[in-house]
Amino acid sequence: MSSGGPTAGSGGRGKPKASKSVSRSHKAGLQFPVGRIARFLKAGKYAERVGAGAPVYMAAVLEYLAAEVLELAGNAARDNKKNRIIPRHIQLAVRNDEELSKLLGSVVIASGGVLPNINQSLLPKKSGKSKGDLGSQSQEF
Repeated sequence: MSSGGPTAGSGGRGKPKASKSVSRSHKAGLQFPVGRIARFLKAGKYAERVGAGAPVYMAAVLEYLAAEVLELAGNAARDNKKNRIIPRHIQLAVRNDEELSKLLGSVVIASGGVLPNINQSLLPKKSGKSKGDLGSQSQEF
């Protein structure tokens, strides 16, 4: 019987001979590229040194924000009976969400348009009187 040392099977210590490299994004369970964000942080000279956790955290935050915007924009597209998200849907999603609107308050989305809004003073006045009185109101001087 074998003693179960490092050479026996795959359960031992040490690196296996032909191991496939695992990305930092995969280790963190993220879709956004941790390595690329780390490279940008280093190249951007935001600080002398960049810790190991900083690009992971930043990738997670960016992924969360992207997922939030895409979910709301997808809902806006579905409300407009469309299968494809266009800039208009992103604009509607961002401006109707209080926190995203605050975050992207000074951002202009190209081809986004504006929120549908009619000022209350421009709407016709609703009075409690009957319809017959409504037409003669302006003539009573």
